[in-house]
Amino acid sequence: MPIIKRFFKKPGMSFFLFGPRGTGKSTWVEQNIDQAIFIDLLSQKSYNEYSSNPDLLAQTVEENPQFKIFIIDEVQKAPAILNVVHMLIEKYKNHTFILTGSNPKKLKKAGVNLMAGRALYKQMFPFMASELGLSFNLEEALQIGMIPMIFGSTNAEEQLDSYVHLYLQEEVESDRSIKDMGTFNSFLKLISFSHGQILNMNNIARESNTPRQTIENYIKILESMMMSYRIPAFVSRPKRQLMTKSKFYLFDTGIYNILRPQRSSANLAGDLIGPALEGLVLQHLKAWSTYSSDRYLDVYFWRTKNGLEVDFIVEGKNDFHAIEVKNSRVVHSRDLKGLKEFKKDYPESKPILLYRGDHKIKVDGISCMPVDQFLLNLKPNEWPI
Repeated sequence: MPIIKRFFKKPGMSFFLFGPRGTGKSTWVEQNIDQAIFIDLLSQKSYNEYSSNPDLLAQTVEENPQFKIFIIDEVQKAPAILNVVHMLIEKYKNHTFILTGSNPKKLKKAGVNLMAGRALYKQMFPFMASELGLSFNLEEALQIGMIPMIFGSTNAEEQLDSYVHLYLQEEVESDRSIKDMGTFNSFLKLISFSHGQILNMNNIARESNTPRQTIENYIKILESMMMSYRIPAFVSRPKRQLMTKSKFYLFDTGIYNILRPQRSSANLAGDLIGPALEGLVLQHLKAWSTYSSDRYLDVYFWRTKNGLEVDFIVEGKNDFHAIEVKNSRVVHSRDLKGLKEFKKDYPESKPILLYRGDHKIKVDGISCMPVDQFLLNLKPNEWPI
């Protein structure tokens, strides 16, 4: 497939670049960084050398004075190397160290030196529609997701299945807290039912006949691999009784689709499209909020105790958007109830409903926009109008 320019921009100093496996970190480095030493810790040879002797990195830097950029791929494989990187950043002020990885929590768990601000923390996400432009297809995105490793593949479903089982198997088996891979694999299918839902660990534990503490540990493992996230409830200046628990999402619609049981191999079954569409919008909002460096944004959801809901609230210094996502080609006044009530409580907010129709319209004074048009126009530091 042709080279797709990503929105991620290289900072002007050393940085971590984290993101789930397959989101294009290494590809971005190859396309955007010239004249650098590349150390791939997925290579067994490099892993053996640098994990057993982290000081080898200092020797590598000293013996290659013509290079000013050093890239360490999958840095969580050898956490102790970060102490050496820290020392080198202090010693070589004109050098840049780029540290990529897919499990930042593994570094924290190892208790290693995370640079104390000497290296920025950056994140890479699956493709955004606006990165793909004319190559973006909503139906395809709902079916196979937006992971660069998978996108454009002729056997995407098979690759998604391999991604889940091979990658997760590798990562999870390295976690000593996992005693039974069979139970964990069953958990993966069960947790897919929580995609787009308020997370209820007691229910998951009961349905899987698994202790709640084990379920909590499994979810933390997914989060450590950046394969899922929770979005908090919006509870600022409450004027009603509000739900306060978080909602759970898998990080990509393709992962959701491959994990969710009773899926159709040809088309997403009807009861799966709604959560998939909602998740697709959220993964774009998460990428957009992170890449929009000038905005400092957070993403929430809003739900009252009596059932009023807005799917996403985006709040930042100059942004306050309320977003409802509907998997329908027609907008009815009742679809806007949550947005209308939220607007009453927060008149400064800007509500928008995203739907599957073809035209941008207004219903009861609220903007309604085709979801694919919204995604294609969502770019860092810009908001679709």
